[in-house]
Amino acid sequence: MRTQTLTLSFACFCLSLFTPVHCDPKGPIPEGNLLVFTVATKETDGFKRFMRSAQQFNYTVKVLGRGEKWNGGGFLSPPGGGQKVRLLKSALDDLKEKDKIILFIDSYDVIFSSGPKELLKKFQQARHKVVFSAETLIWPDRHLEDKHPHVREGKRFLGAGGFIGYTANVKEMVSDWSGKDDESDQLFYTKIYIDAEKRKSINITLDSKCRLFQNLHGALDEVVLKFEDGRVRARNVMHDTLPVIIHGNGPTKLQINYLGNYIPKVWTFETGCTVCGEDLRPLSALKESEYPLVVIGVFIQQPTPFVTVFFERLLKLRYPKDRLSLFIYNQEPHHDRHIRSFLENHDTEYKAVKLIGPDDGVDPMTSRNMGFDMCRNDIDCEYFFSVDVEVVMKNEDTLKILIEQNKAFIAPMMTKPGRLWTNFWGALSADGYYARSEDYVDIVQARRVGIWNVPYVSLVYLVRADVLRSELNTPDLFQSATLDPDMAFCSKVRDQGVFMHVTNMHTFGRVLNTENYQTSHLHNDLWQIFENPVDWEERYIHGNYSKIMKEDIVLTPCPDVYWFPIFTEVACKHLIEEMENFGQWSGGGNVDTRIQGGYENVPTIDIHMNQINYQKEWHKFLLEYVAPITEKMFPGYYTRALFDLAFVVRYKPDEQPSLRPHHDASTFTINIALNQVGVDFQGGGSRFLRYNCSVQATRKGWALMHPGRLTHYHEGLPTTAGTRYIVVSFVDP
Repeated sequence: MRTQTLTLSFACFCLSLFTPVHCDPKGPIPEGNLLVFTVATKETDGFKRFMRSAQQFNYTVKVLGRGEKWNGGGFLSPPGGGQKVRLLKSALDDLKEKDKIILFIDSYDVIFSSGPKELLKKFQQARHKVVFSAETLIWPDRHLEDKHPHVREGKRFLGAGGFIGYTANVKEMVSDWSGKDDESDQLFYTKIYIDAEKRKSINITLDSKCRLFQNLHGALDEVVLKFEDGRVRARNVMHDTLPVIIHGNGPTKLQINYLGNYIPKVWTFETGCTVCGEDLRPLSALKESEYPLVVIGVFIQQPTPFVTVFFERLLKLRYPKDRLSLFIYNQEPHHDRHIRSFLENHDTEYKAVKLIGPDDGVDPMTSRNMGFDMCRNDIDCEYFFSVDVEVVMKNEDTLKILIEQNKAFIAPMMTKPGRLWTNFWGALSADGYYARSEDYVDIVQARRVGIWNVPYVSLVYLVRADVLRSELNTPDLFQSATLDPDMAFCSKVRDQGVFMHVTNMHTFGRVLNTENYQTSHLHNDLWQIFENPVDWEERYIHGNYSKIMKEDIVLTPCPDVYWFPIFTEVACKHLIEEMENFGQWSGGGNVDTRIQGGYENVPTIDIHMNQINYQKEWHKFLLEYVAPITEKMFPGYYTRALFDLAFVVRYKPDEQPSLRPHHDASTFTINIALNQVGVDFQGGGSRFLRYNCSVQATRKGWALMHPGRLTHYHEGLPTTAGTRYIVVSFVDP
C-alpha cells in the first residue's frame, strides 16, 4: 500500500510540472463528505422530479431559498440567476466543516442518473479542486469567446448550472459576489474562469467531455438513452461518456422532460413503470360524500357525431353526481336539442350546472377560461376535468383513475381507431408544432405503458384547482399571436413549470372524426359508417351480432330462410324517424319513376335509400354485416352486396296492409323488422307459399334472409292494427 501511495504521489508531481492539478493520494473520497446544494423557491414538478432522482441514489440535498420570492429571472428572460450565488455564499458562510465536497446544481431541470460514488470518483479523476459543467455554446456574452482557454477535446465554455469542488475553493470562488439577484450567475463564474490567475488560484477546470455533467443545450444530437441491466442512463455518443447529472439548460426543457420519463429508473424494459404507484390519492377508502369536488367542462365547438351518446356516457361515469358540477359550452345550434334533452332529464342530479349556448356570444377561448373560473371561484372545487365532445369515454372509471394518480395535470391517452393519431404529442418541432418522439409509436401501441411527461395534450385532461388558482391564474391562457388556442395553452402551462402527463395504463376510449359531418338530416349519425365505423357499430349493430359467426344463434324458421339479430333498437327507431321526417312515401301504385323502366309489378308504400342519399352507406352496411353471414349460410356463395333496390316499407290497415304473393328480383333478400309486433302493430309477417311456412312473431332489429327467385315465392301477411315498418334489400349478386 505504501509503494502504491508513493507511485501515485510521484505521478502527480510529474503531472504538476505541466499543468496545475490537485492530486489526492488518500484514496476514494467518502460519500459522506459530499454536500449537495440546490436552490428552489417553489416545489415545482421539476423540483419533485429532481428530488426523486436524488433519493433514488441516496443523495442528501440541502435546499436553499425555500419560501423566498424568486428574483433571479427565468430561462426565457435576460440573464439572471444571481440569487443562486447569494444563497450559496450565505450557506457556505454558515458551514463549519472544511473537508467537504460541495456539489451545487440547479434542480427544476436536472436529473441524477448515477450515485455519489461515481460522481466523486470522476471528480477525483479530473484532478482539479473545482469542476464546472461545460457547454458547446457561449452565453450570455459572446464577446468573451476568445478569452476562454482552448481545450484539447470537448466543450470549451463554462456552464453555471452545475459545479463540484472542495469547500475552501468554492468559498473563495463566491466570496467576491456582491451583485443583485437578477444579475447573471453565468457571467460571474465565467469571468472568474477566464481570469488566468483566479482560475489557477481556485484550480478550476471544465468537464469538457461530459463525464460528470451533461448540459443539453447545443448538444441534443450527442445524447441518447442507454438501457442496461434494469437502469437507464444518458450516453454522450460524441465522447462515449455516461454523465452523472443531466441538465436541461436553456431551451431544452422538453428534452429533459423526455429523458426524465426514463432516467434514472422511471421506466425500463425489465420493470415497466416504476413510479406509477407512487404518491397516489386512493379514493376507495373515502365515502362518496368525501370525494373531491370536480367541475366537468364540456366543450362543443363544431358539429360532432354521436353527441347524444357522449352525454349517455357522461351519465355513466362512476363518480357521485352530487360531487360534480357541469360547465357546458355549446357553439353549435344543431346540438341545442341534444343538450336540452340531457339537462331536462338530469340537471338536478349534479351539484351545479352552467350552460353557455350559441346565442350567448361567447367565443371558444373565453369559454375555456369561464370553465376554469367556475372551478377557481368555488372554494370546494379540487379539480377541473376538461372534455371536448368528440371524446368517446369508454372507461367509466376515467375520472377516478386520473384523480388517483395525484398529478397537477394529467390526460388519458385517446386514439383514433386504426390510426397513430392521439390526443398528445411526444415532441415539438422547432416552430412549436407536432414532432414524433422516438417512443411515440411504442406508447400509442402500448408496448410501453406508464405515465409520460409530454409537451402537448388536447381534448381531455384533468387539472388540479390549486394550479388553476396559482401558476395558471391568468385570463390569456389560450391567446397567442402565432399559435392555435390549444397549443398556446400548452405552451403557457409548460412555461409555468407544470408538467403535462398522459397515461396509457388503462384503455380509456377514443376520439371521433368530425370531418365531413353533415347536419342536413334528422339523425345524422346514421351516415357515420365511413368516418366513425366503430362508433356507428356500437350505436346501430345488435349486441349479439358478433356471436353469429362463433355460436349457433342463426335461426331457420323455414327452409333456406335465416333469421338473425342485426340492428339495435336505436337503429330501428332512427331509420323509421328518418323516413317519416323525409315524408315522401310512394303512392303504392304500379307506376314508379324511381326505378328502371318506371313500372313496379308488386308495389309497396316505401321510401328508397337513394331518396335520402343513403345508398353508399347502405351498401357499406351490407358488405360489412350481411355478406359474411350470407357466405356462412350459403357455403361457396360470394357476394359483392350489390343492390338495385333498398327501401323502407310502411304497412297500415287503412293504407297498404299486406303484399300479394311474388318473387323478389334478387339473388337473395334481406328483410329487417324495424318495430315490434304486439307493441307497435298487430298481424304482419311473411309467408313462404311453397313450404306453407310463415314467420309472424317478427323480432325488432332481426333480419330475415332468403333466396329471391324461383324457390321462395312469398307474401306479406296483413297488418291489422298500428303501423309496421320493415327495411328491404334486393341483393344481386
